[in-house]
Amino acid sequence: MSLHDSLPPERTKTSADIAAGESRCAVCSREPQKGTIELKLLDEELGKLIRANAPGVDELESVCIRCARIFDRCRDSILKDAALKKDGSHVLSTPLRLGSVDRYTGKGTTIAFLDSGFYPHPDLTKPKNRIIGYRSLLHKEGDDSQLYEPDVASWHGMMTSVVASGNGWLSNGFYRGLAPDSKVVLVKLAKTGRITEQNIQDGLEWVLENRTKFGIDVVNISAGGDFEQSYLHDSLSQVVEECSSQGIVVVCAVGNAGDLPTHPVFPPASAPSCIAVGGLDDNNSIDRSRRGMYRSSYGPTVDGLQKPEVIAPSIWVPAPILPGTPTAKQAEFLESLDKSADKNLHDKIRKNPGVVSELDAAIDRPVHSLRQIIILKLRQESVINKYYKYVDGTSFSSPIVSSVVAQMIEADPKLTVQQIKRILISTAERLPHYEVDRQGWGVIDPRKAVEAAEEMSTERRVLRTEEIDD
Repeated sequence: MSLHDSLPPERTKTSADIAAGESRCAVCSREPQKGTIELKLLDEELGKLIRANAPGVDELESVCIRCARIFDRCRDSILKDAALKKDGSHVLSTPLRLGSVDRYTGKGTTIAFLDSGFYPHPDLTKPKNRIIGYRSLLHKEGDDSQLYEPDVASWHGMMTSVVASGNGWLSNGFYRGLAPDSKVVLVKLAKTGRITEQNIQDGLEWVLENRTKFGIDVVNISAGGDFEQSYLHDSLSQVVEECSSQGIVVVCAVGNAGDLPTHPVFPPASAPSCIAVGGLDDNNSIDRSRRGMYRSSYGPTVDGLQKPEVIAPSIWVPAPILPGTPTAKQAEFLESLDKSADKNLHDKIRKNPGVVSELDAAIDRPVHSLRQIIILKLRQESVINKYYKYVDGTSFSSPIVSSVVAQMIEADPKLTVQQIKRILISTAERLPHYEVDRQGWGVIDPRKAVEAAEEMSTERRVLRTEEIDD
């Protein structure tokens, strides 16, 4: 039986439903606006998939139609390409967890990334290279040699750019960003270590100078300045304001000091016109009741501005592993061991000394001990599979918002910077039980934001038509 045949007709919730106290869906914790369906009416494979991704729910008998449709639509990708966690649930992708709009992919937009280094990951270069510009502020204009060297400075920028614009090439499209058709411009600011406020300012000024050449719509900054200060006297903040006045949306991470006694938001995230992004911990789930705050920095700023404005996933974010590094070698080896038969474990470990030192030291232990070490290392290293791992930090919530902005611009290319910011704020959802200062206007809702952009585009066309008729 197909899901289409088994689902009842869509309907809106009636007063009788509400009076009857219709319960929330146990998978997503939403009120079932279009009704529910018993899992026994679905095919067995789909039912098992839904149960596996509702950890902690005993005797799951029904699910809302929205969840049934989501898992049915993504079933093949999840079963073939999503890594399996040890509790039987799957490592879900960011678009799936946020319920994004698939029909918008950032096509026709360009996102610039300012970071410590980059690498041309296959998720950005295949089947077509979408890296249309690269600038290293450490080298002469036109020297892109560092882009192809997977050194320690490359991993952070590679991850931020792929989190936003990766197409999931190494996962058959599953672990993709929300803007997998956007073009990218990569700006390397510094060597490894602290990125200074002046580095960021230099990178932003380059973006301003080259905006027309590359058609830059959005700039993502997953780095912070040197200290807290007023935007009125801070040159970096002034450059942010200039970017916004010229139509570039500036999206900034607020930092990760939320658990400390002092948690100030530094420039450029403290600039008035930028979209400052804090962190959400959604526990790798579509269940909104499991959402909580990440330890992100927050204001108000010295100028009394609310920062962050919005929050986005900042932990459990799937991101690529830098190829050709010891981390990549270890992830590939751990995945291989995890999938190997018990009888082959000892032999594989002996043939690959030095990859995982804990396994080398335990080579004489029984198989069950080796399995425990393998599981522990997978968790410690946040390994999803040989190509991807979990990452955390507002460095990665910022590019998620940048990718939503790219979707919005695709839906309505005439949106202004101010309109984009207002839409993101007005469509966000605040978390209960958390201070407003920490979360701003709340969790981004990509679907609502893009639909709002569509509505503005439609209204603009209608007005233009009426003017022509007049």
